[in-house]
Amino acid sequence: MNNYQFNDGGQSEHRSLNGGYCGVRALAIAEGMDWKAAEKHLRKYTNRGKAGNGRLSSGIYKEDYDAALRALGYQWRPAPQFEGRKARTYDLYRYGKVIARQAKHYVCVDHGVAQDIWDCTEKMVYGFWVKPV
Repeated sequence: MNNYQFNDGGQSEHRSLNGGYCGVRALAIAEGMDWKAAEKHLRKYTNRGKAGNGRLSSGIYKEDYDAALRALGYQWRPAPQFEGRKARTYDLYRYGKVIARQAKHYVCVDHGVAQDIWDCTEKMVYGFWVKPV
């Protein structure tokens, strides 16, 4: 089973793929949202949140990201627990399409498949945001 699929969420049309913007990319993919709309939504929360500067390329504080996702109806869930190992993106298959928080990274995970510009499947998942149906 392939646990990773390349998906830039429209980033290459607006920005370089060399680094940053994982929060924007994860939101754009999860919501099927245009890149610019995802940037605009997140910038609103980084401007008035903990960062206070509207920057998206060098990381988004989890408090600001959480506020932005909650405004769209997402709920936070801690990562599933496993005996002897940490949770990974592929462990989230039963939750449908979610946005996972990893160490210094956000990624959209669709039924256990990480949608990103690099394979982050071996990074530990701290928790994830899910949109209840």
